[in-house]
Amino acid sequence: MSDCIFCKIIDGEIPSNKVYEDDYCVAFRDIAPQMPVHIVVAAKKHKSSVLEFDESDKEFLGGIQIAIANIAKQEGLTENGFRVINNCGKDAKQSVPHIHYHILAGGDMGEKIV
Repeated sequence: MSDCIFCKIIDGEIPSNKVYEDDYCVAFRDIAPQMPVHIVVAAKKHKSSVLEFDESDKEFLGGIQIAIANIAKQEGLTENGFRVINNCGKDAKQSVPHIHYHILAGGDMGEKIV
């Protein structure tokens, strides 16, 4: 999609602090981090949310989950833990209509943040 900020980052039209890339996704540091470690993992397919995927996308979505595990290991997040969040829709405060995940780490997030 031509006006999607994440598509532009994936295509290299907008610079980012990239930490990971594979066939399924691009991961970069969030420009407004909510935790000391805040990485956005954007899918290379432009779909608004998980609701647009179906059975034929199992390998693609599984590839993103493996990428998240690889990023956590690469960033040294496995000892103290991390949180992965995917917001879907306006009530969930999804700010960019392109499927993406947030990896958060670097401090105690409390029990009420889900």
